[in-house]
Amino acid sequence: MKYFTLNNGLEIPAVGFGSVLESDVANFEEVYENAWSAGYRLFDTAASYGNQIALGKWLKNYDHPRKEYFLTGKVAQSEQGYGKTLSAFQKTLTELQTDYLDLYLIHWPKEKPFFETWKALEHLYDEGMVRAIGLSNFEANHLDRLLTKAKIMPAVDQLETHPYFSNHITHDYLEKLGIQHQAWSPLGHGGQELTDPVIKNLAEKYDKSTGQIILRWLYQKGVATIPKSTNTNRQKQNINLFDWALTARDEQLIDLLQRGERVMGAPDENYSADRW
Repeated sequence: MKYFTLNNGLEIPAVGFGSVLESDVANFEEVYENAWSAGYRLFDTAASYGNQIALGKWLKNYDHPRKEYFLTGKVAQSEQGYGKTLSAFQKTLTELQTDYLDLYLIHWPKEKPFFETWKALEHLYDEGMVRAIGLSNFEANHLDRLLTKAKIMPAVDQLETHPYFSNHITHDYLEKLGIQHQAWSPLGHGGQELTDPVIKNLAEKYDKSTGQIILRWLYQKGVATIPKSTNTNRQKQNINLFDWALTARDEQLIDLLQRGERVMGAPDENYSADRW
């Protein structure tokens, strides 16, 4: 595994395991144990996914040492606000059967409790309950507002990022601020990018899977990723990225696939009741 160093000195795995929903698979613990065996050590979750209890059960049942893995949690929309966020965090710890998180994020920007939620995360960080704090789905306008009052610079911003939506404008802004960009849905949605002719040709050239081509492209751009798969072979492929590289020309070929096509739509559009 390779790592990126966050702005507080904490190292984060360059590739983590995206959250598989318990309702999607009958063999939840087996899927995660296969991911562990493949080499994944960052496990992404969120209160709104409803899988924290199952994830905590797996970690306990297989007795994985806490210092050997990196846990990311997210505070849900309904849990934002200072007191509610602190309570939500404690619930997350209980469900995951741990006494700290490595990374805790605000899942989506929400106007009303905006600063109060971040203040709660800063408190948790100051108390040593979480090793780094950050954001998810925050774009430049949200960051600009947050930084007018934030005492601690966010360490991570988790964003939708894939070849058809490279999110390059926000990426460049995060680099300027020293915030680590982490991509959710890095392989796109519905398999379109995995069958794109440009990516398929590159997969043949490098003798890699199309997923590996995309994830290596993101890694070379300094973007951490959290792909998810329930297939053991694809789990292994998605983490096998570090002993080969795309040429600059081939990287640019993927850059040109940018269409501005999101999987979910812009954050402000998704939460119309909380528009900025």
